[in-house]
Amino acid sequence: MVTVTLAQRLLAAGLVWDPHPGDRFVIPGREMDDDVFVVSQMVVDVHEFPGGRVIGFNGTTEWAMDSLELTEALWLPWEGQLREQLGIRFAGLWRDGEEWVVAVENVAPQGIPERELAEGYVDPDENVREFRDTDCESAYASALLSVLDFA
Repeated sequence: MVTVTLAQRLLAAGLVWDPHPGDRFVIPGREMDDDVFVVSQMVVDVHEFPGGRVIGFNGTTEWAMDSLELTEALWLPWEGQLREQLGIRFAGLWRDGEEWVVAVENVAPQGIPERELAEGYVDPDENVREFRDTDCESAYASALLSVLDFA
């Protein structure tokens, strides 16, 4: 899973969140960084009873926090969302030992000439950059950060 620090860097780099069911987020700065929430249209709880476990379907769960400004939540994008954000730059994903490797093609960002990109931002002999992490989503997030930094 993408770390809070990495998610904050993605937000600062300009990644925009349009919440949908299944999206994960945290509420940073309230001693809740380790509590991961999931956007859902219905709350489902597992209850322990003497006769066994029961899945309870609830419309609303009473809690001290009834709502939260979207800007107070920090999105933790999952693998498919990160790959989608990479778009045409995504070149591949594979394992290398204990690490995941995400490859992105060097595509000139809008407004930066290819020549300047090759001379100033990436190795001109390389067409693909690799981003490695033991966590697949973190490797994707690092690759996306590199793309957003040049967008």
